Amino acid sequence: MTVRIADKEFTSRLMVGTGKFDNFEIMEKAHKASGAEIVTVAIRRVDMKAPGHVGLMDHIDLNKYWLLPNTAGCATAEEAIRVARLSKAMGINNWIKLEVIPDPTYLMPDPIATLEAAKVLVDEGFTVLPYINADPILAKRLEEIGCATIMPLASPIGSGQGVKTLENIKIIIEQANVPVVVDAGIGVPSDAATVMECGADFCLINTAIAKAQDPVKMAEAFKYGVMAGRAAYEAGRMPKKEIASASSPLVGVVGKN
Repeated sequence: MTVRIADKEFTSRLMVGTGKFDNFEIMEKAHKASGAEIVTVAIRRVDMKAPGHVGLMDHIDLNKYWLLPNTAGCATAEEAIRVARLSKAMGINNWIKLEVIPDPTYLMPDPIATLEAAKVLVDEGFTVLPYINADPILAKRLEEIGCATIMPLASPIGSGQGVKTLENIKIIIEQANVPVVVDAGIGVPSDAATVMECGADFCLINTAIAKAQDPVKMAEAFKYGVMAGRAAYEAGRMPKKEIASASSPLVGVVGKN
């Protein structure tokens, strides 16, 4: 079953990143193992001559993956808007993962600047996917101005702490009429399964794959974690009970009348 973001349909509900891999060859193999169809990359890394990034785009097959440019490294709304416009001028596409992060220690996104930048970019025709703290009110405001998704964090980016904001994520999912992408802090596939079981539409994973001891195997594990979580959500979990309930019938048990 496909899932739609704006005017694009996808089969995989896993998005992957390009940062922190030991080399591009491992990154490429991990992307393939993940089954993902969306790959996000910082705009500054698309420059073929940028120091430390030479060759990155040679390892992303644009016939296979939909490129999601992001504004990583931007600390203000103005910087993010400028970088998004640069992305469009480079001819990548009109999608942008909007990140506005002024905090260098905990890397928490700026809610006010994110909303300001999103308003401008939506008005300019961008398909905006905003990265935010798990704030249901902000999520709704971003949806109302025309953002294509909402991307709440599970815990601080790159921390691997797992899902620390689950109750707020549940509220965001309940209220959203656009896809919800849980992004940042997920450490293992069971974390991804947890948010997918709650009804999230996608997970975006980067560090948990890139910094695993075996990134390729971990990418494959995340593929199945996301798939299992979504299947469980669609199947519908059993009701919780306060007391035990025997799984086998008592009729016919020896010693019972």
